[in-house]
Amino acid sequence: MIRHFRAAGVAAVSLLIALPLLPQPLAAAADTSRAASPSATGSRDARDVRDVTAPKAAARPRLPAPTGPYAVGRATLPLTDHSRRDPWVPTATSRELMVGLHYPARRGTGTSARYATVEESRHLIKAQGWENALTPEALSATAVHSRTDARPVSGTYPLLIVSPGFSAPGYSLTGLAEDLASRGYVVATVDHAYESTGTAFPGGRTLTCAACEQVYGTEDGFRRAAAGRGQDVSFVLDRLTGHASAWRYSRLIDTRHIGMAGHSLGGASAVSAMARDSRIRAGVNMDGAFQDPVPADGLGPRPFLMLGADNEVHRPGGRDRTWDQAWSRLDGWKRWLTVAGADHLTFSDAPVITDALTPPTTDTTDMTDTTAPTASTPQQPPLSGQRSVALTRTYVAAFFDRHLRHIPQRLLQGPTTDNPEVKFHRPAPSTPPAR
Repeated sequence: MIRHFRAAGVAAVSLLIALPLLPQPLAAAADTSRAASPSATGSRDARDVRDVTAPKAAARPRLPAPTGPYAVGRATLPLTDHSRRDPWVPTATSRELMVGLHYPARRGTGTSARYATVEESRHLIKAQGWENALTPEALSATAVHSRTDARPVSGTYPLLIVSPGFSAPGYSLTGLAEDLASRGYVVATVDHAYESTGTAFPGGRTLTCAACEQVYGTEDGFRRAAAGRGQDVSFVLDRLTGHASAWRYSRLIDTRHIGMAGHSLGGASAVSAMARDSRIRAGVNMDGAFQDPVPADGLGPRPFLMLGADNEVHRPGGRDRTWDQAWSRLDGWKRWLTVAGADHLTFSDAPVITDALTPPTTDTTDMTDTTAPTASTPQQPPLSGQRSVALTRTYVAAFFDRHLRHIPQRLLQGPTTDNPEVKFHRPAPSTPPAR
């Protein structure tokens, strides 16, 4: 997701994961020399540069309010797997993880949480190249709806592991995590050490993306990263659900009902984790190439949701052929959904932050899509940040409600008039699934 690709000639399937965390017009805003020459950037870039420079520098984005009946508590939990060395930094003796926990909480307890630290925000802004579009302090102060150390609501709740895209920080999925917690889930968002633009760890350390130079440009690197995240997730489950849990509110977790969702490489990692850990009963991949493929013998009866942008990448027969292969191998309940007007970042917090910094535009060019428009590629109006968040929350929650709580979901049976953007695909495999 870092703005510039790390090597020339990256395979198309890898490009799906190497998209920028936020759309390119914001990156263009940082280069004021380009603003003086519309011909250097194109009319859209020139307009966006004018709109997001100094007058917008103090903008404070706000995530949409959660939709469930519960208030949301938040805690952070640093974990160290002493049985594994870090795969990216040889001098690191053990694999470190930072887990952000969101959970159903009592209203009026705890203190206001923050979106990210200023230092984490600074690294993200630098990686994107849009220092003049947003200050680290403003990004750090993005309004959230969870409260640190809030008292939990009594009861037990399904556990959902959430993994972000490669080079993206875990807080980029805060909007989804807060909503799921408000609906009655414990949500553990995992920051994988050295795989994000910047993640705060104990001791005043902010670990940056040492893995990026080793991964970008190689399919093997992405596969290694996805498989490694599968190991990370198993370790997190051990530490959250074991007899000596590392989290003081572990009593909230219903260990019989565990699911996983992820965006981009995090979505591919859901398969990696499920393939190695039978405790994970259901999984969601949001617009990520299956870099670590679904095993040839499938995942058994466990359900899986493939949720992507409706473009030439993730439609059946699209450029990312890993989705066709995954569909043929998944042998439990499954759905393949695409969202019209979405792009790779629709399923994260990015559209909300973008909307806070730029006014609506009728230009429908998708600056993050690697496919040039053609006469046969109709352009869909881009989704607003609010609509992006609403659709992602709705379908991910419906999937887990159906499969972890066994609540029937009409939403997952086919298209609805309330959500016309969402398309259902049921491709027939060209050959029988490999066994």
